Parts: sequence; C-alpha cells; structure tokens
Amino acid sequence: MGGGGSPGFSGRLVALGMAPAVAADLAARTYTKAPVAAPLPTWAGFYIGAMGGYASEDGDNGIKGGFGGGTVGYNWQSGIYVFGIEADAAGADISATANFPGFSAEDKLRALGTVRGRFGFTYQQVLFYGTGGFAWADERASGAGLGVSLSETKTRTGWTAGGGMEVMFAPHWSVKGEYLYRSFSSETIFSGVIPGGLATGTLNINSGQVGVNYHF
Repeated sequence: MGGGGSPGFSGRLVALGMAPAVAADLAARTYTKAPVAAPLPTWAGFYIGAMGGYASEDGDNGIKGGFGGGTVGYNWQSGIYVFGIEADAAGADISATANFPGFSAEDKLRALGTVRGRFGFTYQQVLFYGTGGFAWADERASGAGLGVSLSETKTRTGWTAGGGMEVMFAPHWSVKGEYLYRSFSSETIFSGVIPGGLATGTLNINSGQVGVNYHF
C-alpha cells in the first residue's frame, strides 16, 4: 500500500470515468482554417479582344465619328510591373463635310489602327498603364460639283500616345477603357489634277475607346 506504485483500482475507475467527458469535449471543439486569399491574376501572356470608340479632330469643324475592331497583344510581368506590345485595327466612319456654292467636299477616315508599347503596374485585379507608338489611318478625300468629281485615298501615318485602365473581372477575361491622342503627318492629294496638289495639313485626333480581352 505504499506510495510511488501504479494507481490503484479506484484511481483507474476515476480515469475511466473522465475519459468520456474528455472525448466529448474534444469532439465539441471546432477548428477553422485561416482564410486563404485568392491568387491575384497574372497579366503575362497572349491575348485577343474587341474594341470600339469615338474620335474627334481638334476644333469644332473637324472630323468626328465612331470606330470598331479588334486587338491582339502580349504582356510580360515582373512583380507588380507589366510591359508588353499591342496592335489594333478598326473600321471607321470618322468624317466631316463642307459645302460651297455648287460644290461639296468630304474628308473621311475609313479605317485606323496602332502598334504600341504598354507599360504599367497592377493593384489587385486592376492594371494602370501608359502607351505609345505608331499610328495609321486610311483617309479618303472627295469632292463633287461644277461638273467635276474628285476622289483620292491616302494612308496617313504618325504617332500616338495615351493611357488606360484594365480590370480582370473573371478568369481569362478583362475589360478596359483607354484614351489615345493620334497625330498624322500632312499628305499631298489631287496632284494629278491640280498642279502641285493640295496639302492636307497635320491631322490630330482625340479618341476614347473601350474593349474586352481574352487572356490565354
């Protein structure tokens, strides 16, 4: 009956009596895992999309109108920084008309596009970026009246710069809004009809556009 030995019969009964209570207590406890944040989207890779918008020339009497087309591009990403290259092309109805006594004239952009670099940074699902590069436009100048009909098409080239914001709203899908300033160099038209031709002058256009992209 000395101390220091194994627990007696009564001690074992006490332990057996406590076991169900301890087991019930453990079963009643609930363990919850800490929430795991969803991985942020990656912008790296190839993408295609559709876009459309509205453009207008500087000044009240300049050309204006809408356009719509497609986009293709590729992004690289390092941390929060994203850089890439993008090209777009669109059919357009951006025009202005002028009427004179017995004669009317029209200037119209029938298509336009760009090839641009992009550089920006991300914040959660949002990409903020600046962009700039090469711009082109298919322009038709025409006039009719006084027994004369003239029409000539030129490809105008120049540069563009702007910026935008793009949001990844679902896996592989993003939507964007963008502003571009386009400046096209002067061209000479009707040189085969008018001695020396007519200089069109520089064409500067402000454009806003929206688009949706699918990322592979």
